[in-house]
Amino acid sequence: MGEIGGFLRIHRVGFDKRDPRERVRDYKQYFHTQSEEELARQGGRCMDCGVPFCHEGCPLGNPIPDWNDLVYRGDWRRAVEVAHSTNNFPEFTGLICPAPCESACVLDINDDPVTIEQIELGIAERGWANGWIVPEPPATRTGRSVAVVGSGPAGMAVADELNRMGHSVTVFERDEGVGGLMRFGVPDAKLEKWIIDRRARLLEDEGVTFLCDVDVGRDVSAAELRERFDAVVLAIGSRVHRELEVPGRDLEGVHFAMDYLYQRNRAVAREEGRPWRAAEREITAAGKHVVVVGGGDTGMDCISNSLREGAADVKMLDVYPELPSSGRPENTPWPLPPKRTLTTYALDEGGERTWNSEVTALEGDGDGRVARAHGRRVEGTSSRDLRAVPGSEFALPAQLVLIAIGFSHPDHDGPVRDLGLDLDARGNVRAPVYATSRPGVFACGDARVGQSLVVTAIAEGRKCARPGRRPLERLARLLARGRAAVLRALAQGLGDDVNDDPVDDQPQAPEGDDQTDGDGEGARGEHRREA
Repeated sequence: MGEIGGFLRIHRVGFDKRDPRERVRDYKQYFHTQSEEELARQGGRCMDCGVPFCHEGCPLGNPIPDWNDLVYRGDWRRAVEVAHSTNNFPEFTGLICPAPCESACVLDINDDPVTIEQIELGIAERGWANGWIVPEPPATRTGRSVAVVGSGPAGMAVADELNRMGHSVTVFERDEGVGGLMRFGVPDAKLEKWIIDRRARLLEDEGVTFLCDVDVGRDVSAAELRERFDAVVLAIGSRVHRELEVPGRDLEGVHFAMDYLYQRNRAVAREEGRPWRAAEREITAAGKHVVVVGGGDTGMDCISNSLREGAADVKMLDVYPELPSSGRPENTPWPLPPKRTLTTYALDEGGERTWNSEVTALEGDGDGRVARAHGRRVEGTSSRDLRAVPGSEFALPAQLVLIAIGFSHPDHDGPVRDLGLDLDARGNVRAPVYATSRPGVFACGDARVGQSLVVTAIAEGRKCARPGRRPLERLARLLARGRAAVLRALAQGLGDDVNDDPVDDQPQAPEGDDQTDGDGEGARGEHRREA
């Protein structure tokens, strides 16, 4: 696997990043992969571990050592096939995944891990550039139909999988473009939106229908979807913000981070001539003192956009403790991924992060606009066990405050309410094995498991398609047996376990299995058949 002893001689070389002073002047991608020759060398660092913990770190279970070895040997075509065998969209994860696989790399115990994410992106882009990633529509159609609500990574993945099985899939998206928070929450500097459009066009060429600007629950009812389609999959994300409950929260200039990021991404879309929506109330950081509350990726994206707008300065208040020089706090030992990193692209561009700090109040200027953020130093390992440090109070000028402390659960209005779906203790859609409390309705992604990573969302969509196919297959067999069999099954509930029905004597793909009913001659279908 790779170069014998290569990890002893070859040092890690990460992404080639543009000069921060240059890149803050535009919204183009701020990094690029190294040359193919360098990526091959980096693939040679893979150690042929007895137990490749990178698999455990990756929610998709990507065969990382396999593709590292293929890149090292120059077999890029096969590497594209291997990458697609477990991941529908390796270009997405190669660009914006926080790479828990790298934190789990055995080399990360006492050295720099293999640059897995960069190699994955290099594989995907080589596949697109060489025409190896092509439409592979299914050879036959099942005659069944599925509605997918939400076009984020989970919705796109479940749509891709179900379409490849031969079902007719229609994806309903309430916003003006496909991609969910990948499009509207992630800055173009990290993920240029033509990359999402490229993959969406391929899915359309394979038979998936995307209907944008359609809000399920308003423009079309959930009941209508249940009537028109054999099954419905909710991939609506986790979009209810966690609130900052401090005095002054209602002042002008205090906003949720995602409201700001939506506007900035739409502003870039307008400049590039893509579909966009005008905001009722403009949120801008231009010339302002900006305070970002929360130290995660969303907060960093707020810093990046604020700097590109020309903010006077941007300061981030993070309740987490400062990282040790190793980058690994005691509560996230290897192979766990740390919650924070020593630096980020946004901090390199000029943002300032203050550790162990929380906001206690927001002060206005007398005219209802925010002017200052009051805070204090805290001790603890996370927001759950904070203790105030006496006498540590401080104040910062703040003309724009962006709240980036995460999301609580999916929106309960719309299809969740209209379908009367059960919720779990955290307010997520209760769907233990992707089937909800309503027969024929399924859920996946953040709507089911809570706020998570893009790689988790893709994994959720893939897994949801597996049990999600069974009621459809059962329906087809019942239709073949006649009207009486259908009526009897409807009385029992088509969402029941198919193995409970005596007519369901056909073998089923086990959960998580990557086999497909589809066919094709491209890099993706070829590997699936061989697998």
